[in-house]
Amino acid sequence: MGQTELIASAPSADSTQLYVELWVSLASLLRSYTAAHGLNGKLQATVELGEERIVVRHGDNWLTLERNGAHVQWSRENGSVGTMDFNEHGRLNSEAGEEEMDMAAERWAWELMMGERQQ
Repeated sequence: MGQTELIASAPSADSTQLYVELWVSLASLLRSYTAAHGLNGKLQATVELGEERIVVRHGDNWLTLERNGAHVQWSRENGSVGTMDFNEHGRLNSEAGEEEMDMAAERWAWELMMGERQQ
């Protein structure tokens, strides 16, 4: 691999900042959707945001997201895990395909908040 190829494959400062902004946006979406789903409940979810980790908790349910650049690995209290990547359009790519970030956040929030009520 030549020097030109190494430079081309390294993430630019702009793309690094983009993924940080998308990360903060994802945490914000999770806060909003868990708050909305928790309006009629007794417990509210907590959302902890770090530079490379987001943890959402509601009762015994939890979701952990860990980021390395554009790559995100998630895990749940039930042992399920998965990976995805932010793309430059603000969407998440996974084995299941491309998904809007807000749709993923809403789905996770619903599972965390409503899943406990159905048990």
